[in-house]
Amino acid sequence: MVLKTRHFGGHVIRSAIGLTGMIMVVVAVTRLPLAEQQILSYTQPLFLVLLSIPLLNEKPSLTHCIAVLIGFCGVLFVALGKNTASAVPGVIIPHWVYLLAIAQGAVGALTAMQIRQLSATESSTTIAIWQAILMTLATLVALPFIWVSPGITDLLCLIAVGAFAGIAQILQTEAFASAQVSAVGPFSYTGLLWAALIGWLGFGELPGVTLLLGGCLIIGSGVWMLRADRNKQTRQLATPSSAAALSSQDAPLEASELTNENLERTPST
Repeated sequence: MVLKTRHFGGHVIRSAIGLTGMIMVVVAVTRLPLAEQQILSYTQPLFLVLLSIPLLNEKPSLTHCIAVLIGFCGVLFVALGKNTASAVPGVIIPHWVYLLAIAQGAVGALTAMQIRQLSATESSTTIAIWQAILMTLATLVALPFIWVSPGITDLLCLIAVGAFAGIAQILQTEAFASAQVSAVGPFSYTGLLWAALIGWLGFGELPGVTLLLGGCLIIGSGVWMLRADRNKQTRQLATPSSAAALSSQDAPLEASELTNENLERTPST
């Protein structure tokens, strides 16, 4: 049975973390320019490396440590600089919004780790269904206190959000089912280009120099980690003993491998 589970408590924790992440995304998107929010969402791989030290007892390589340092330098450029020329002059974005957007990356990293732990005994379908059920129940509890009846325009927008999210999930799954994660992963960073374009055409948001510089540092650090992991896997596969070890399904994933596989092949938060 799909709903049969050995770790119900784990599903509850995973759903709570995932719901928290979704709320943080909504708050950040509605208060930050699209390009800035998109850039700060790319901090998730950086937090995965950091959290792997206390939670997975891993020792990141020097390459990963340097990449994380470079990535967070990019975060400082985005958070502290004048990043976007808005169509609404004089609007000041509170600092807590940037902190929330950055914390979103940490919450997403925790979600990926929780999914990895559950996947040891649970199928992807079981994880996804329990996530949907528990998140729905949690939001139903809050519904009487926050419900606002949507108009026709709002309702159509909500339907469009759901449709685009479903299409995106299908496309991501198909992409990662058809090619190696390390090959497809860097293409996810093209989301910045789309966010900048939509922000410019739809809301008159023009990216500034500090946003572009910070984005290059964050994205560059992520791509660097992807390439380092891909080269490491290539060297391991070239060694017969390592290839045999990698073929075992019980071999644990490193934080960087966990980042790319679970962020894209499991239900998104």
